[in-house]
Amino acid sequence: MQGRALYVVRLGRVEYTAAWELQKKLAAARAAGRIGDTLLLLEHPPVYTLGSAARAEHVLDAGSVPVVRSDRGGDVTYHGPGQLVGYPILDLRQHGDDPVAYIRQLEEVLIRALAAFGLAASRRAGYTGVWVDRARCDAPPRCVASSPPGHKIASIGVKVDAQHVTTHGFALNVDVDLAAFQHIVPCGIPDCAVTSLVQAQVANSQSPVPPTLSQVADQVAQSFAEVFGLEPRQAYLREVDGDVTVVERRPEWLKVRAPGGDDYHQVKGLLRALGLHTVCEEAHCPNIGECFAQGTATFLILGDVCTRGCRFCAVAKGQPLPLDREEPERVARAVARLGLRHAVITSVTRDDLPDGGASIFAEVIRKIHAYLPGCSVEVLIPDFQGSAEALRLVLAAWPEVLNHNIETVPRLYPQVRPGAIYARSLELLRVAKDLAPDVRTKSGLMVGLGEDGDEVLATLRDLRTVGCDLVTIGQYLQPSAWHLPVARFYRPEEFAALQAEALRLGFAHVESGPLVRSSYHAQAAVMKTTNAR
Repeated sequence: MQGRALYVVRLGRVEYTAAWELQKKLAAARAAGRIGDTLLLLEHPPVYTLGSAARAEHVLDAGSVPVVRSDRGGDVTYHGPGQLVGYPILDLRQHGDDPVAYIRQLEEVLIRALAAFGLAASRRAGYTGVWVDRARCDAPPRCVASSPPGHKIASIGVKVDAQHVTTHGFALNVDVDLAAFQHIVPCGIPDCAVTSLVQAQVANSQSPVPPTLSQVADQVAQSFAEVFGLEPRQAYLREVDGDVTVVERRPEWLKVRAPGGDDYHQVKGLLRALGLHTVCEEAHCPNIGECFAQGTATFLILGDVCTRGCRFCAVAKGQPLPLDREEPERVARAVARLGLRHAVITSVTRDDLPDGGASIFAEVIRKIHAYLPGCSVEVLIPDFQGSAEALRLVLAAWPEVLNHNIETVPRLYPQVRPGAIYARSLELLRVAKDLAPDVRTKSGLMVGLGEDGDEVLATLRDLRTVGCDLVTIGQYLQPSAWHLPVARFYRPEEFAALQAEALRLGFAHVESGPLVRSSYHAQAAVMKTTNAR
């Protein structure tokens, strides 16, 4: 598995006080564990800012430029267009918990980033920030004995709160108006020489095409991740009920084409005509276009309203309608019309029913076998609140595959599946295998909810211990802002590694990939394991 993530958020140009308020919200979210380590990269409109140690007389002539007193460390500095500002929101306890060492790490980030653009930058003893030795300097024109040698190219001013979370950060002059520094005593250093990346490159006869701010931001993010031992992830901010959260941008391998085409619309029309629901639609499955275009679907029975409130699932929650006794007949007719060789049936959870809907599952299985004898049936069932009698009802109809999703690792059940019990789900799969040894059992696992690699492997071992034959492993995707956020996106090679490990544990078939869902390639799995018997 990969290391901890650094969520890199590009904000463009943001007014200073607005960015300050945003940092406070994100720091609270980081302290509460609602977000991971985050790096905000942005520009500010022209502004002079004073740190906690700043002296008012160090602002010589602000003119029309606003002056803001901040709670960061350091003295006075200037922010403006062409300057890359970075605000890390880190839990410093995970990075040594030493504010001075943290400042040295920020300096190292900027030194490495500047080296990528051909500039040899360094620290100056007794000063905070980053300097270059040979550079063109427009303001001020000279240095005095009390000033460090060279030209300052980046300043640093941070705050670490009582919860050990960092705010504020660094400002790197990329192509900023250096004349603005003439109106202050930069960083409280008399006659400090200030320069920019672009001017330093010119002085060194480098780079006829100067880098853009975006290119510098890319390099700074990469250097930051290297110095702090994190993996950079592109992210954006989302506001939910007044709180701000950080959401990772979906990588390319999770992007799918919008559904459409004649076959897709024919399947959808048939379902509407028969008054049927599919989990493909209700759960916002990313594979709906692919499956409908192939003339197949995963049927959702027992209505479309669930009695539980799992925070990963997009299916509607609330008070269900009364049972529709004609539903099994219509499902079987749809399966026959589509000419399916393998039908997958799932349901909402109906804790309001004495048998949890088991009798309806059984009737659907029998109807499909009667309408289309050559069609195998896979049922993805709820836990029936642990009722062995309800499970017997389903198995008595002889489905070819009995699926019950474990969904996540046991530690996350209270957040992800508050109405379910990990041990109860495992026991259901164990009892199913005891009652019907010839029926293949199957389960599914989502990743990306905050589990770690050892927990995933332990869950796979638990499934094998209860005799589970087939397993699917897929990426959790947040259906809406009101659902659990994605903790991280797994890479395709990580899914390949999980598949290899699951096969090594003894599963007969494993589907593992970013877009894999419970019924993904279900027919292929049944055919493969049937031929292997």
